[in-house]
Amino acid sequence: MNLLIVSATPFEILPLQEWLKAQFTAREEGIFQKNGLTVRLLVTGVGLTATAWNLGRHLALHPPDLALNVGIAGAFDRSLQLGDVVHVTSERFGDLGVEEADGRFTDLFELALLEPTEPPFVNGLLYNPDAAQYRFLPPVRGLTVNKVHGSQASIHAIQQKYPDAQVESMEGAAFFYACLQSGIPFLQIRSISNYVEPRNRAGWELGLAIEALNTTVVEMIRGLEL
Repeated sequence: MNLLIVSATPFEILPLQEWLKAQFTAREEGIFQKNGLTVRLLVTGVGLTATAWNLGRHLALHPPDLALNVGIAGAFDRSLQLGDVVHVTSERFGDLGVEEADGRFTDLFELALLEPTEPPFVNGLLYNPDAAQYRFLPPVRGLTVNKVHGSQASIHAIQQKYPDAQVESMEGAAFFYACLQSGIPFLQIRSISNYVEPRNRAGWELGLAIEALNTTVVEMIRGLEL
């Protein structure tokens, strides 16, 4: 089996990389093998553009059996605890559109520039069609943005616009889009590092989130070895 693990930054998967170096055979930089399992690590860079370019190129050259997007996320949903690891089952682009004169945001679907049912979208959302097969983590709905929300006014506006969004990232929808268009089975696993609130880095639990994330991914890989 060929497993692709995609991360925006190297520090989000550093513990995983160290574990792979200890437990697997390194074939070359970022590629590890053990028995019939090959694990490739792909660090795309932060944001939608870097993710789309680097992941799209990689999928064209080395299509995996399963792609796994891992990283941290902010939570709109206060029932989630910092350090929780979740499975993002749907995504949407949160700021692809226009700002109206009164400050309201209108997305591409509302502008009729894109049909909400045009593949790979379903009612304006990107869904993981295989999500129901993976029930080992709490399922959540994702929102992907170019600019994370850090003021109360913008947070209120986006929650009014997309009240179902539970977590926020800067890469998730690009990952969903690329995998859906390529026909690659995929999962997005995120750990909660912070709440979406007025900018407050003192309230982040980055170390806790990264530790929990990597522990979960290691357990997943151990399961694939069986």
